[in-house]
Amino acid sequence: MDTVVETLKKLHDGSISATQLVQAAFIQAREADSVFISLLEESALAMAHDSDVRRQHGQPLSPLDGLPLAIKDLFDIEGTVTTAGSTTRSAIAPATRDAAVIEKLRALGVVFIGKTNLSEFAYSGLGLNPYYGTPTALFANCDPRAPGGSSSGSAIAVQRGIVTAALATDTAGSIRVPAAFNGLVGFKTSTSRHDMSGVHPLAVTLDSLGPIAQTVEDCRLLDNAMRGLSDSPASAVDLSEVRFIVDTKVLQDPRLQPAVARNLERVMDILHQCGAQIERRPVRAVERARELISSVGWLGAIEAWKLLIAVVEGPDAERMDRQIRTRLLKARDLTVEKEVQLRVVRQQLIADMAEELGDSILVLPTVLHVAPALAPLEADDALFAQLNLDTLAITMVGSLLDMPGVAMPSGVNESDLPTSILFSSITGKDDRLLDICCAIERAL
Repeated sequence: MDTVVETLKKLHDGSISATQLVQAAFIQAREADSVFISLLEESALAMAHDSDVRRQHGQPLSPLDGLPLAIKDLFDIEGTVTTAGSTTRSAIAPATRDAAVIEKLRALGVVFIGKTNLSEFAYSGLGLNPYYGTPTALFANCDPRAPGGSSSGSAIAVQRGIVTAALATDTAGSIRVPAAFNGLVGFKTSTSRHDMSGVHPLAVTLDSLGPIAQTVEDCRLLDNAMRGLSDSPASAVDLSEVRFIVDTKVLQDPRLQPAVARNLERVMDILHQCGAQIERRPVRAVERARELISSVGWLGAIEAWKLLIAVVEGPDAERMDRQIRTRLLKARDLTVEKEVQLRVVRQQLIADMAEELGDSILVLPTVLHVAPALAPLEADDALFAQLNLDTLAITMVGSLLDMPGVAMPSGVNESDLPTSILFSSITGKDDRLLDICCAIERAL
């Protein structure tokens, strides 16, 4: 399937029209169970037609004019219901205006084809949804796999080739995990990078936005567009001037699957051959963050509980995914004292990470394992709970420390299931991280 960049070239030279792209997307979307909660066929075709007319007159709104995009159903799109993946919200009033980033994309001529499925209220790293269904990837010769969450539909829409890219959110791993499970690139930004207006929150301290696509370059282009910026080429990066720190303590985690570790080392060997400086050592701030989450709790759980308590304990409680509700109920036990401790230590760890990492790039596996089989997770709540924690074990660290991160495919395991490598920098260094990851992509 074409990338975003390749698709935009075809739109520019007239070898394909926006209407053709959107029509093809809807044909595939209707055949892909549970990927979308709603399809916006009438409005998307109208937007595509308008884009084609503009291009015929040599007046596109931007290079992205006419590009079809799938949108996670946490973003308000005027005239549509934002379900947050929960049937408890299916009867709420439609949004009266676009979310801020949707407004910026609309001004550039991007076409929204539909709102994608997700874990209920975005509160799971595995991507299951018993009410709207669980979307699955097109993997050969294996049982259906968990799509990763919470941005399950966004990732699967790209993996299946329905769209070249999708918009998503990330609070504990919700962009990076589904990208990892499905052999895609996912970019989780620093929390302050995008205007969050009109995006249904989960944990306001940790929520961030970003794209899921096939390449880093596509993610960089869309990240600019989400901020209303005209695209510009990535800044040139000499990899010999970049230091990568591979956290060896994480690589000793007994849950780390051999293929994930092996493919990470293969990528680092390639970067070393390109002249990159590779340092292998434990990263103290990562270790302390993992200890804090394990011993005290997850700040995102506290904030999610405060946001959703009325649903979890109200008359609609029985309409919730039982696994999501069970996890939210556990957050009741996290005291005010623990919340204060988490917030204080978090700020210290962010400062410590800035000092320890500096301009270096932190290297971790995105997830300790490949996408797990779906059926056992649907049948066994205890397995679901444990594997959900295992799945988010690495990405939660970056979220707690507000680190932008790019999840990139690193290879496959013996069953041809994708593995992923995560490159992260200190908070606020998103542009430099993207530039470096574009250089990594070219090297690989």
